[in-house]
Amino acid sequence: MHTNALSPLTIYQKIAANLETVITGQAGAIRKLLAAFACGGHVLLEDLPGTGKTTLAKALAQSLQLAFQRIQFTPDLLPSDILGVSIFDPSKHAFRFHKGPVFTEILLADEINRASPRVQLALLEAMGR
Repeated sequence: MHTNALSPLTIYQKIAANLETVITGQAGAIRKLLAAFACGGHVLLEDLPGTGKTTLAKALAQSLQLAFQRIQFTPDLLPSDILGVSIFDPSKHAFRFHKGPVFTEILLADEINRASPRVQLALLEAMGR
């Protein structure tokens, strides 16, 4: 029985090659990003501004056909801004939950250190689920 399924190594190489067409000179970051993604983990991309961190995250999402969201953390951000909020719908006499940006497949949380501890905790709790 012959199957046309690609090996995990081949899939990894194709995704890495695709990302390297978007971001050049970041082979190490791409390798670490894909390793963490394969393990179901989270990645901390720490670098100077303008080095392509957002572009890399977007390219990964597009390469895998996954939903992407970005949160710019600021001191005035609230936990509900990232988690979502329940809003009363008078026509249905019920609350309706509007999902925040954490309900995505790939999330870029930019400048987390600028957010309040409450917002940081909300993000960490969401990451743990």
